[in-house]
Amino acid sequence: MINHYKRALAVGVFAAGSMASAASVSATEYPLQIRNCGTVLQFDSAPDRVVSLGQSTTEILYSLGLADKVKGTGVWFGPVMDEFKDVNATVPRLADNDPGFETVVAQKPQLVATQYQWHVGPKGIVGTTEQFNELSIPVYTAPADCVGKDNTGGGDGVRHDDFTMNLIYQEITDLAQIFDVEDRGEALIAKLQAREARSLEQVKASGHDNVSAVFWFSSAEIKSDPYVAGKNGAAGYIAGKLGVTNIIDSPEEWPTVGWETIARANPDIIVIGKMGRRRFPADDWQVKMDFLKTDPVTSQMKAVKNGNIVVMDAQSMDPTIRLIEGIETLAEAVERLSASN
Repeated sequence: MINHYKRALAVGVFAAGSMASAASVSATEYPLQIRNCGTVLQFDSAPDRVVSLGQSTTEILYSLGLADKVKGTGVWFGPVMDEFKDVNATVPRLADNDPGFETVVAQKPQLVATQYQWHVGPKGIVGTTEQFNELSIPVYTAPADCVGKDNTGGGDGVRHDDFTMNLIYQEITDLAQIFDVEDRGEALIAKLQAREARSLEQVKASGHDNVSAVFWFSSAEIKSDPYVAGKNGAAGYIAGKLGVTNIIDSPEEWPTVGWETIARANPDIIVIGKMGRRRFPADDWQVKMDFLKTDPVTSQMKAVKNGNIVVMDAQSMDPTIRLIEGIETLAEAVERLSASN
């Protein structure tokens, strides 16, 4: 519940928590201060215009019923959630990937909401936080990209603390407060928590308590360097939440691990990422599937022989609102594994 989260924020449970005092979930009290990624944002009223850079952040705004406030989007990884296809078609897409600074500013945003600091941050490729602040445009960054994570080196950054779904709930809470729709935020969080709980019960009911898995995102060179999920990231959270052992113990979010090492660990389930981008041939899930079934090493793994290869939307492996779908997908795979053994 939102009231629970406000109390938690007050004692510092969420490092990126709001500084706003607890109030009725039906209304935000302005001026509102939000502590976000080491800065304090102040709002004298709910913004009327927001540019959203990052598909997850955009889908959170849509889920909160705020599509009419979104005046431009960018940084898309695949199709929007089915329930938002119609509304998304009415919102200007500034770029599939990274819009220019001037393009964003031209939308006259009263807020820029970004999923990743490498798009808007100290060294943002779209623009720096300082550039937007000089124009009195506040920048809100998804807590999942800065809490317990170091982005100073650029790229994907390094996650020092384990990701948890609380970081997604924090983003929902913050945006709901900023836009004065706290009741919607409460309802959305409760819905996601209920889905998490159902998946956990599904795995418990299966009777399987010793399942292992590996999460394969993509590869620059498919035969030598699969990017697989480490223990601190979102996919590691999915595994841990369901009591599944992630065979990759690295603290890196997406380390590269050789196939021989993965084959020796011989996981029960192989999860392969499905995505719309095509930076590498292995971005195509079917290319991954074909490799697993034909390579002399991977084809001998029990997950391949037993048909326990799971296709998962790549965004469900990342710190996004779709992570809940990843939890559900893996829970179903564990249940099927139990039924087949």
